[in-house]
Amino acid sequence: MPFPSTPQPDQQPTLTDGELVLRPWADADSEAARRQHDDVVAHWFGFTSVTPTSEAHLAWIASTHDEWADHRSKVTFVVEVEGQPVGSVDVRRAQPGVGVLSWVTYASHRGQGIASRAVRLLIEWAFSAAGLGLRRVEAEVDSLNTSSVRTALRSGLRREGLLRGNATLGGAVHDTVVLGRLVDDPAPGTRDGFTAMLNSELPTKRVIAQGLVRNNAGAILLCELAYKREWDLPGGIVDPGESPAACLVREIREELDVEVELTGLVAVNWLKPWLGWADAVLFVFGVAPVGDDLLDRVHLLERELRGAHWVEVDEATTHVAPYNARMLSSLTAAPAGTTLLLEDGLPRP
Repeated sequence: MPFPSTPQPDQQPTLTDGELVLRPWADADSEAARRQHDDVVAHWFGFTSVTPTSEAHLAWIASTHDEWADHRSKVTFVVEVEGQPVGSVDVRRAQPGVGVLSWVTYASHRGQGIASRAVRLLIEWAFSAAGLGLRRVEAEVDSLNTSSVRTALRSGLRREGLLRGNATLGGAVHDTVVLGRLVDDPAPGTRDGFTAMLNSELPTKRVIAQGLVRNNAGAILLCELAYKREWDLPGGIVDPGESPAACLVREIREELDVEVELTGLVAVNWLKPWLGWADAVLFVFGVAPVGDDLLDRVHLLERELRGAHWVEVDEATTHVAPYNARMLSSLTAAPAGTTLLLEDGLPRP
């Protein structure tokens, strides 16, 4: 990247990727730039008028020079294409080593990838020793401003979270998407960078693993939970990076102090949202025989379980939540050795 290697301490540099140029704002840019402000710019920045006055815009340009002179507290560049201002990008020091990004592209040049190119160029300079030497840059973008979220992602930032009700715009309360990039993150445009960016955006779903444990008489093991009224099959929520099968073995070891072996997958059950929980995918595994004396051998993890019980199949549905009652009925009716595909406890048509 052709950054100046030794910029003068009092001189804001000019950056370029060969076609697009970032340079300090000048008074001569004001008239062309301010007349390109439109409703979109005014809306997302909360401006009271669409086109700023000449005096106001010149005063803003002067403020960008003052911010540079003030220990680079904020660094603002005009984005230039073919000698014309087409937008602006800036980075504000939020705390040592951390900068907050902002950007705007004027209507005539939107949808051409200019914003992401300009933000990438700004970030690389802000990370460099010749620039600001930052370790992290971040942006907070209105959740409804999907084009700006895309710009951040294409610039190598990753979606890190959502601040609910964090901003007010036009009298309405909005959520804010938080995105960030670290100096040692893979660069955008690389395979690792693309994977990391996309992985931060893809939806996630809860995965639960449970076991169908039976005694010699065919009764089912149900756990009496400490944190809810309904009983449930042994198991729990799968940790990130953990397989459902490994989760089930771990949960039974932690909560019952028993080692088990799994015999195979009994069912995959998609669960609808329930009592404030989002939807989930449940894997139910068969468990190898554990002996009728299991309850004499268990040691309950008391913060999780109040008890463990052998329950006859036709009685089990009276102890569990409705979605589990449907699932247990489906499992009981299925031929031995069958792996079921269930939705909300019922076989998928």
